[in-house]
Amino acid sequence: MNVNIPQELMSLVGQALDSPEDGPKVALAVRQTLDAFAAEHPGRSVEVRVPPYRVVQVIGGSTHRRGTPPAVVEMAPTAWLELISGNTDWQSLLENGQIFASGVGSDLSEFFGSQASQS
Repeated sequence: MNVNIPQELMSLVGQALDSPEDGPKVALAVRQTLDAFAAEHPGRSVEVRVPPYRVVQVIGGSTHRRGTPPAVVEMAPTAWLELISGNTDWQSLLENGQIFASGVGSDLSEFFGSQASQS
């Protein structure tokens, strides 16, 4: 996995995954990890949406300013937390219909490789 999330945030992610019914805890974990991901991979070519908690633009390349961006990735909060924690990988979520990804550059598998490579 090519994402460096601070250990204190990973602890928060674990707590949110253990209590998915705790909306405020899940919201905090999603917001903070998406912000960390965006800080680590700055840019505006891909919009990552985890409704209803946060939307960030990431990855260098084309710049999006208004309207629908050229590349969009959307997933549920628990899917994002499972992905960022390394409990699952991009391809598994995509194959199970838990990630909606459209547009050139919307494949973020290089950041969230396979489970085998995360071991």
